[in-house]
Amino acid sequence: MAKEVIMPKFGFTQETAEIVRWIRREGERVDQGDPLAEVTTDKVNMEVEAPAAGVLAGVRYKEGDVVPVTEVIAYILAPGEQLPAGAAPAPSPSVESATEAGDGDQRPHRLATPVAQQVARERGVDLTMVAGSGPGGRVTRADVENYLASAGGKVRATPAARRVARTEGINLTEVAGSGPHGRVQAEDVLRHLASKAGPQPPPPTIQPVGAPASGQPQVLPLSPTRRTIAERMQRSFQEAPHIYLETDVDASALEELHRRANARLAESASPTMKEAEQPLRPRVSITALLVRAAAWTLTRHPLLNSRLDGANLLLLPEINISVAVATDHGLIAPVVRQADRKSVSQISAELADLAERARQSRLLPDDVAGGTFTISNLGMFGVDRFTAIINPPQVAILAVGRIHRQFVPDEQDQPVLRPILPLTLGADHRVVDGADAARFLADLRECLEHPEIMVI
Repeated sequence: MAKEVIMPKFGFTQETAEIVRWIRREGERVDQGDPLAEVTTDKVNMEVEAPAAGVLAGVRYKEGDVVPVTEVIAYILAPGEQLPAGAAPAPSPSVESATEAGDGDQRPHRLATPVAQQVARERGVDLTMVAGSGPGGRVTRADVENYLASAGGKVRATPAARRVARTEGINLTEVAGSGPHGRVQAEDVLRHLASKAGPQPPPPTIQPVGAPASGQPQVLPLSPTRRTIAERMQRSFQEAPHIYLETDVDASALEELHRRANARLAESASPTMKEAEQPLRPRVSITALLVRAAAWTLTRHPLLNSRLDGANLLLLPEINISVAVATDHGLIAPVVRQADRKSVSQISAELADLAERARQSRLLPDDVAGGTFTISNLGMFGVDRFTAIINPPQVAILAVGRIHRQFVPDEQDQPVLRPILPLTLGADHRVVDGADAARFLADLRECLEHPEIMVI
């Protein structure tokens, strides 16, 4: 019997994944566990493995297609087996004409993602009444939430969207919203208006980055990762009132600790062992020291290691530090778990591994989930200081600039040259008051200027 290859679900709330590339081609022989395709979720790239040994056949989606989770994307055939009837091509995901078994209801049942179906069941929503905005018209969770928000004519929409709708005579209940919680944006109304206007002229030709200008704007489609970053950052800045506090840290002791830690690593190398045979010991980075110091400080300020849950505030039991890493696909923040319980050398090793796998798109979903506080360090890019947007559902983020030399007064008010590390703390003012944020930042500065207190 032909073995189905389905699009896996890598996260609890994941609804779709995009096929980046097929690693194996139609008709190729594969063994169980062989990678068949590389797919991308909203955060990481993953491989879909063969569920059995056989021949890859009946590939139903091409590279670049966005596929709902649990959908069959191909089959594995044993020698002599044939594809099931109707196995290819992929079915149209707009409307399904099947009926519910035994209820005699002949109404068409719109296809919906598993998460959308669950929300619809819990809220008593008839999916045939919901307009789908997913691939091929498939109903997503956002569509169900938008439908619920618009019940009784109360549509969540921005003032600009309402103004455009009035001008163009558009009923907002017919428009699928792409904003937070399904809120209708002005561009959603314009997109809906364009869809009713009939066929549109073809879009500009997509050109590779750096191609000579040809009089047309260069069109670069957003990747799933970039789209998710855009949505999360917009939602964070709209929903969470940010406050920012700055401080300068005398990094003399931090730099000395950094120097001594790496000198100790160099001394521990075996003189009789060739360099290629030495145990892999990543150098201790300034970022690793910052992670350890932030974790130590968070144990004393649990309010900044929390999240909002409706009308409640959850003080989280673990300190999991997300560290922002720039990749070719966008910014991603892998997590160092239980950072308060790990040594600096352990954190350094984890950071080196996570950063390398992030740049190679080999992170696992667990590598980027569960962060409780974020550090974004742009000092290596020569940035003096900056403000960062909170990574929801976290309530605080630490922005780190470059260490620079600056004259400061000593105890006798004489100018001395010191290494200065600028820090900017961003906090969600719904949860964290200015005084709470200031006390956290003061203790973090004390810890970095006197790092020995971390072991007391």
